[in-house]
Amino acid sequence: MGKAARRKPARLPAKLVQIRRKLKLSQNELIRKLGLEEDLEQQYISKFEHGILEPPLYVLCAYADLANVTLDLLARDSMKLPKEIPVKGRRTR
Repeated sequence: MGKAARRKPARLPAKLVQIRRKLKLSQNELIRKLGLEEDLEQQYISKFEHGILEPPLYVLCAYADLANVTLDLLARDSMKLPKEIPVKGRRTR
């Protein structure tokens, strides 16, 4: 077994930017909405959005919850975000 690098979703950074912009939030406002003030700083959001860093799973889950989309929609390059964010009536909690 080789130690090849794990494939990263190529469209993930653009999807994260799209979510933030559709919600009309600054990067710092997004951190507050995600409820991750203790874990993230603005520079991390910028690095996620530019593809420099890949967000950890718990951050992706917070994005998915905020946008009311499924996690696979964020992770799969073949899937597009819906036109409206957050998606209304998508999930029940």
